[in-house]
Amino acid sequence: MAATGCSLIAVLHGTPHDHFSQHLFWMHTMMERLASRAAAARAFLRQLWMLARPYWFAEDEQRVTMWGVTLRIKEAWIARGLLAFIVGLSVFSVYMAKLLNAWNARFFNALQEKNADAFWYELKYWIVLAGTFIIIAVYRLWLTQLLIIRWRRWLSQVYFHEWLADRTYYRLEIINQGTDNPEQRIEQDCALFASQTLNITLNLLLQIMTLVTFATVLWGLSGSFVIPIFGGISIPGYMMWAAIAYALLGSWLTYLIGRPLVRVNFSLERYNADFRYRMTRIRENAESIALYRGEQDEERGLRGAFQRVYVTWWDFMKFTKRLTGLTAFYGQAASVFPIVVAVPSYFSGQIQLGVLTQTAGAFGEVQGSLSWFIDSYAQLAAWKATLDRLTTFREAMAKAKAAAREEHALERAPASSEIVLENVDVRLPNGDILMRDVNLTVKQGEAVVVRGASGSGKTTLFRVLAGLWPYGRGRVAMPEDARVLFLPQKPYLPLGTLREVLSYPEMPGHYSDEACREALEMCGLGHLVPRLGEAGNWSMILSGGEQQRVAFARTFLYRPDWLFLDEATSALDEPTEQRMYELVRQRLPHATVISIAHKPTAFAFHKRQIVVDASTRRVTSSSLAGA
Repeated sequence: MAATGCSLIAVLHGTPHDHFSQHLFWMHTMMERLASRAAAARAFLRQLWMLARPYWFAEDEQRVTMWGVTLRIKEAWIARGLLAFIVGLSVFSVYMAKLLNAWNARFFNALQEKNADAFWYELKYWIVLAGTFIIIAVYRLWLTQLLIIRWRRWLSQVYFHEWLADRTYYRLEIINQGTDNPEQRIEQDCALFASQTLNITLNLLLQIMTLVTFATVLWGLSGSFVIPIFGGISIPGYMMWAAIAYALLGSWLTYLIGRPLVRVNFSLERYNADFRYRMTRIRENAESIALYRGEQDEERGLRGAFQRVYVTWWDFMKFTKRLTGLTAFYGQAASVFPIVVAVPSYFSGQIQLGVLTQTAGAFGEVQGSLSWFIDSYAQLAAWKATLDRLTTFREAMAKAKAAAREEHALERAPASSEIVLENVDVRLPNGDILMRDVNLTVKQGEAVVVRGASGSGKTTLFRVLAGLWPYGRGRVAMPEDARVLFLPQKPYLPLGTLREVLSYPEMPGHYSDEACREALEMCGLGHLVPRLGEAGNWSMILSGGEQQRVAFARTFLYRPDWLFLDEATSALDEPTEQRMYELVRQRLPHATVISIAHKPTAFAFHKRQIVVDASTRRVTSSSLAGA
């Protein structure tokens, strides 16, 4: 008994000692592998359902015009209707394939019997069948593409809404541990997911219908095969069993050879996105790079980024070569294999040439359906990689939102006309305390400057006051309905016309040309007035000082109640800086102004200072002498 127990323990711990225990060990390992693969399959299907389900139950209403009548229909019903139509065309196409298979037997029998009348009749019948089949194929593809673009539009809107909502895009950049290249996830992966999911699912459904239809045909055509052992063993529908065996062997070999492609596809997309993003960064910072003469360093970075693409592509080539070799051999053999299996019946006179070709055709349909996994493995690998990228992106956004609410979250509260910080500890995303026990009040109409040594955390405190920073403990009360505008050191100038740049964040055209002209001239930018309708990348066209003055012109148009200036005049000379602050006082007399500034020129326009002490991690407030 003890020996048996030791043997069993040895088996479970992977140390077999005899033939029996080796067998048990092998069975145990196989069961573990099957359980692991079953768990992975369940996880994959769960991911797929979580990503795909929302669209098919979407409540969004769309306007649909038919025969001059405009209806409002839920997106889910439009999607379901299109899908039902596509499935119906798929069923019809399988039926047409069955008619063509039967026509094939009659046509070649007419050739064998040299029956000219039957030959020409079947040729005319083929024209009708082929024409119908082509029309079905064309509209099935067109409707599938329509459903893909509708699904992609809906999915993209959901993702970029979630990315922008609650400043998630900002928090992902702060924690710097979300997903890389969110723009690729939204633009490319949403498109791939919609097209891959529909194409793979519809193709699988088509192959199942084809299998059911032609399995019946093949079973009836193939008859029985007698194995000359034990007095003769009869196998009914032997061509059907041959097709199943052929497809199972090919599927197993395809899985073994092509399995690494899932990992390689995921890595290849990631490295390609990184390479593309580096070039985008160079374009966005072209002037700074040119001034630093950093071309060689940027080239080094691009070479390194592309080297990862290059190495991964070699892996892709290696595994694709093996998989292509297998599938090419498998496909070529499939065109001959059924004829070799069925030809003894033809040579013995049991079947005619037409029946032989019909049998080979039915075998090909059955084997093709059963070989769906083989033919689609590369696409399945790419689909799995796309699903993983979208899932990780969605999870990263959810974690960023949860972190803002739960992990070191500041308590937000509404206030009437002031910003109040009560017992606030300002933290970094990793939980480290940056400032302790901050108690501040900034009233409506005040002008306050935030000061402190470099690295003391004044920019972070500034973000807390502006309602941007989510990490910390304590209570922050802010006016809910106040108009707030933030002017960073490098203003954000969206792509578009100069008129649209000045209107931001309002809708384009919100302000009249006369108002835009007045704001530009007020800020010393009268030379830009004739270019109001000109579109371009204004962050590249304008100098740093011009960009900051455009931001002030935008401020005078927007007329905020709370104005946050984060070194917003750093690129301006002192007279121009003084002029901007004077204009703020004149044009926005009731606005609260909170600034980060270093020049004495700016201090004169503020009544109070908030000082951040890096050594004590404390924040103090005092009046400015002579202000």
